[in-house]
Amino acid sequence: MFSKVTSYIKKYKFHNKHSFHIVTPSPWPAQISVGALLMAIGGAMYMHFYTYGGYVLLFGTSFTVIIMLLWFRDIVREGTYLGFHTKRVQRGLRLGMLLFIISEVMFFFSFFWAFFHSSLSPDISLGSVWPPIGINVLIPSHIPLMNTVILVVSGITVTCSHLNVIYPNIVRALDSLLCTIILAVQFTAFQVYEYFIASFFISDGIYGSTFYMTTGFHGFHVIIGTLFLMVCAYRLVKAHFVPYHHFGFEAAIWYWHFVDVVWLFVYLTIYCWGSGYNWF
Repeated sequence: MFSKVTSYIKKYKFHNKHSFHIVTPSPWPAQISVGALLMAIGGAMYMHFYTYGGYVLLFGTSFTVIIMLLWFRDIVREGTYLGFHTKRVQRGLRLGMLLFIISEVMFFFSFFWAFFHSSLSPDISLGSVWPPIGINVLIPSHIPLMNTVILVVSGITVTCSHLNVIYPNIVRALDSLLCTIILAVQFTAFQVYEYFIASFFISDGIYGSTFYMTTGFHGFHVIIGTLFLMVCAYRLVKAHFVPYHHFGFEAAIWYWHFVDVVWLFVYLTIYCWGSGYNWF
């Protein structure tokens, strides 16, 4: 098997006099578009209480996840085992990840825009005050502050893991990464508990909708980032990362730091400033 891979790499380098990776035809883009369409249709059906909406959503989500795993498997094989991710290709991947994070910044910016639009000039229907009359806000110094500390510490531990990959100490890198994953799971658990004890819902006017949309989508990004880090932990065990070639891990770290920064803005604006400084 190893000899076949070696001969394939030599053949690839012989026929390609450039440092770019010409991707071979793949069935995954077309199939994942079908999965995304099924997810969208199933989500719309489920929210409008159609009979089979939940089943369509579940099937579309499962189908999309399976295709993602198969597609990622091919990318890992190309970059790790076949050596197709040259320095120039890695530069393109970095640019793509950077543009993706910028798009995510714009996504959350829309939620902050809606929040400030309503909170800086509250309508008379809200009692001309913010938070609106009748909303018992969550206390910033309790679970939100604890979650803030958890995410800040997780940012430190994932940075330590990255440093131990650059200056190779795989055991310490894996230990730090596992600490990050544990902290991420704790954050999600506390966030879910906070939703259970909250006295308002997403249907409770503009405050409820902006609060749950912003914190909910941030929680979704935390879950995605946690899965991203779990995959990196598995690849770390399999010795996929070396000091000069570990962009998959760097991308996960960039994403996790983005999640950290967004939460700091969420905590300072929606929880602290938006609660009227009701700390106790």
